[in-house]
Amino acid sequence: MAKLRVGVVSPEREIWSGEADMVIAKTVEGEIGIMPNHAPVLGILVEGGVLTVKRGDEGDLVAAVHGGFVSVANNEVSVLAELAELGSEVDVARARDALSRALATVDAESTGVDGQLAAKRARARLRAAGEEV
Repeated sequence: MAKLRVGVVSPEREIWSGEADMVIAKTVEGEIGIMPNHAPVLGILVEGGVLTVKRGDEGDLVAAVHGGFVSVANNEVSVLAELAELGSEVDVARARDALSRALATVDAESTGVDGQLAAKRARARLRAAGEEV
């Protein structure tokens, strides 16, 4: 069976690269599932999204992804994230604290735009770590 070659990078570092059976990402147009032989596509990733890389017997790789792009061509998937963090790297207590602070900011401000963005990011980190939000 054909495989996808996947690379996930942010400006700070390469997050992960390897082979996968499927990639699931949330774009501004909706959730996209990418399997081998997928048509070429370029999508804009949402803030506070979760990326899932299905790797068969190795298990799923899950990452919180905050903005950026996903590009698909010739069985290669490139995820160029503004910020990204593997679920296995998330400090759950810190992410829960960040969510609480962000929600308090949203409640205290009339617009709460910064708080809403921080809350989206904290929720994505928690979902990537396998926590219910």
